[in-house]
This record gives sequence, structure tokens and C-alpha cells, in this order.
Amino acid sequence: MKYYLVAGEASGDLHGSNLMKELQLVDQNAEFRFFGGDLMKEVGGDLVKHYREMAFIGILNVLLNLKTIKRNMNFCKQDLLEFNPDVLILIDYPGFNLRLAEFAKKHNIKVYYYIAPKVWAWKEYRVKKIRNFTDELFVIFPFETSYFKKFNIDVHYVGNPLLDSISEFKTNAVSNKEFYKKNSLDNRKLVALMAGSRVQEIKSTLPVMTKVAESFPDFQFVIAGVNSIDIELYKKYISGSPVKLIFDQTYDLLNHSHTALVASGTAALEAALFNVPQTVIYKVEGGAPVDFVMRNFVIKTIGVSLPNIIMNELIISEYIQVKMTVKNVKAEMEKLLFEEEYREKIFKDYSRLIEMMGKAGCSKRTAQKMMELLKN
Repeated sequence: MKYYLVAGEASGDLHGSNLMKELQLVDQNAEFRFFGGDLMKEVGGDLVKHYREMAFIGILNVLLNLKTIKRNMNFCKQDLLEFNPDVLILIDYPGFNLRLAEFAKKHNIKVYYYIAPKVWAWKEYRVKKIRNFTDELFVIFPFETSYFKKFNIDVHYVGNPLLDSISEFKTNAVSNKEFYKKNSLDNRKLVALMAGSRVQEIKSTLPVMTKVAESFPDFQFVIAGVNSIDIELYKKYISGSPVKLIFDQTYDLLNHSHTALVASGTAALEAALFNVPQTVIYKVEGGAPVDFVMRNFVIKTIGVSLPNIIMNELIISEYIQVKMTVKNVKAEMEKLLFEEEYREKIFKDYSRLIEMMGKAGCSKRTAQKMMELLKN
């Protein structure tokens, strides 16, 4: 069968690649064409556009890049029609993908949505589009089944794909000694800096991260670099600081880290699944006015980070918008690095989270269910 996939960011590329591998196992004639990244490209098929050309966050950046977004959309629509797939598989990235879903439905192309938009956190009005323009919805958090049921949407709960990725990684993970030697690290404990996978995120979070790092010389702070980001952007913020930079070793870094400082997103859940105590920071343009609107009218969950949302309680601290200051983050880092009781509480909460998340096998279950549905 012919599959057209659309992933607009690094996490979508990861989960899309794992899904493609499993689809190949259940469909030996699988043919892929996709918007995605290097990991999906490694599996095979035609990479039409890389996600680095599509990643715009924040109201201002979206407005400044409206022409590019529109051009990407028009190109994708035309390419989709020419490829004429058996199914369009959309992976998160709702701002783009829900518009594409509407277009596909109008042209009688079957639409499967894998990793549902987080409408339970914000922009709940998108539920109507999900109901009207998708044929099947595959969700990855336990609470999403009952959530979508309220809107008369039946879903397929398949578990979480991060469990697959981490499980696969751990089968061949390098030792602590090997990792330190490979990256010329000394014997100090590691603090992972997860600054995000998009330019705007890095510009926002990395200056705070580097300032905080200067206050803790007994630890070595290491950035999990993303290959799609120009190295000069990282150098701009870490030049003259004690912070180190490594690329394409995110899981290795988390696997050997004592603590993490994380830009909100998938990385926060990854750090939790690797059992790394962390705090989450995040900021978009707009300052105090945007902060007020987000807290009072937009965000409907207990927090913005996935570990907190899944548990529906604040198991890790968050410093968002106006609270994302060097002073606040430094104070939190003091607790994470030195207070054992504080760390033990986080470990216990992580254990409950991991139990709730279930077992690996999400990609396999999703591929098998998709094939079953396509054959009927």
C-alpha cells in the first residue's frame, strides 16, 4: 500500500520512523512518501520536505512566516494528490495537519491521525475538526480515551511510542565510561540541557540555561544538540561559558545524567522515563500579557509539561513565561542537585508515572491496527 506521512518536528520524525518500520513488517509492499526528517528518511521512501523548514512556534514567528507556511501547505496538497496514497497518516503537528486533513477528506483520501493533537490542554475547538476530518484516531495517553469519548469520538489507544524508542535504545546503550570518553567529559556528574528542537525555543531557553550552569562548577552541563539546528546558534550562547555541546546523543546523555533542565515538550517525558530529576522551562514572545492569557484562558491542564499533565499533579516544577528567570531556575536547580529527599520524591512520582504509561510496543500495535483497518 501507499502511505503519505506528515511529521513537522523532531519527535514526529522519531515516532514516524518507528511506525514506518513496523508498517514494513506487516506490509511488504509498503511505499512511503513523507514530510519528516532524517530518521524517517533512513527507513526508506521519499522525503519531500524536512521538518526544519516547517517548525515555527509563537504567534509572532507564525505571522512572520505566513507566506512560507502557506507555500508548504499548497505544495503538500498538490504532492498528496499526485501520490494518491491509500492513507494519509498525520503525526501530531495540528496547526498544519488539521488543515491538511480537511483537504484530504474533500478529495476522498483516507485520514489516520497518529498521536492526537493535545486539545485537552489548549485549543479544544479543534476537536470538531478531528471528528469531521479524520477516519481513525490513534492516541498515546490513557486519559485520552475517555476525553475524546465525551465528544463522541472513538479512538484506538495504542500506548506511548516513547516507550518503544527507549526500550530499543537500552538494548545497545553504551556504558557510562564509554560515553564520557567518547565526548571528552571529565568525572563530574552530568546535567542534561534540553533546549528544544526549534530555533525559537533555543533562543528563548539557552541563555537562561547557560547562566544557571555558571553557578554550579562541580557539575558539567551538556546540551543535547539537534543536527537540524545550525551549530553557530548554539555557539552564540555558549561561547565563554562552561557548557558543552554534543549532537545526536540525546538518549545517551539522559541515560547518564544526574539532573536535567528541559524546554517543555516531549523531552520532559523522556527525562522522566529515564528517571532523571528535572525542571521544565519555557517562554514564547509576548511577556506578561501572553502569560496572563495563557494561564487564564488557554491552558486547561494542571501544568504544561507532559509528566504533570499525565499524572494530573505537579510532580516536577515548571517555570513558564514570566517565571522563567535565572533566579528562579537557579533556586530550583539547587534543590535538584543537592537535596536528596527532594530527588527521592521525584523518583517515587516517576515510578507511578511509568506504571501508568504501560508497556512498549506502541508502534507495532499501531501498524497492525492500521493494516487491519485498511484491509476491511
